[in-house]
Amino acid sequence: MTMDETQLASRPAHGKTEAPAAAVALGRAHARRLREIYRSAGWPCQDMLEVELLAGGMLERVACPAGHETLRVSDAGIAWLAATLAVNRLALSAHEALVEQVATEMARAGRITWRALSLRAQLPATAPGVKGRWCMVRPDVFSIRNTTVEAYLDPIVHEIKVKRSDLLGDLRRPDKRAAYLDLGGECWYVLGCDAKGRPIGAADEVPAECGVMLMEKNQLVVARAAPRSLRQNLPLGVWMALAKATPVTGLMGEVQGLLGEQD
Repeated sequence: MTMDETQLASRPAHGKTEAPAAAVALGRAHARRLREIYRSAGWPCQDMLEVELLAGGMLERVACPAGHETLRVSDAGIAWLAATLAVNRLALSAHEALVEQVATEMARAGRITWRALSLRAQLPATAPGVKGRWCMVRPDVFSIRNTTVEAYLDPIVHEIKVKRSDLLGDLRRPDKRAAYLDLGGECWYVLGCDAKGRPIGAADEVPAECGVMLMEKNQLVVARAAPRSLRQNLPLGVWMALAKATPVTGLMGEVQGLLGEQD
């Protein structure tokens, strides 16, 4: 074969172009769509997410006898979904462990403590003469002093973060912090560590109206104290939510058990 024939053979056919080989970066949106397709009949949306999933080998097109096409999650897609599920479970376990540690510390300090309690909070008015907005929030840990004097309740909110992406996303939501401050006298961000044992954030990244705690050698360390709000009383709606919920069990049960033992 001559040089001209070799060059001619290496050219693509007329009217066709070769797609450049490029790795598709798959993220949360891709995983969410893949799960939706796995649970559904596989009807295509024909958007860019599906294009990238098809290009990445996570999806396969299936031609039906009636002439239409559906989508099927490939074996590679199943394996990728299983891997993302394992990562999500690991992050959830780390979050739950840190929530439990903070809740236990609050109970040891003699406070009445709740986890993942749904509470109604009021947001500031957006303009003069406009009524404040109401919203539902779910702080990871909410606690009050064990007291019968309402002025001494000292309500505190602890928000737990173990992933930097979650922290950065939360910091872009000023309404959430405003709702927490409406509920509590103090609002704290408790920051876990990454895979290398480093804190996922620094105190100066968190707005000044919130305190910051860091994990150091499995111990909670105060990086910046939380300013105390002037508000100490709790609205009736919060009292009703507390009455319906079960607080974290303290350490007094073990102490009481010792009373029945004989030497």
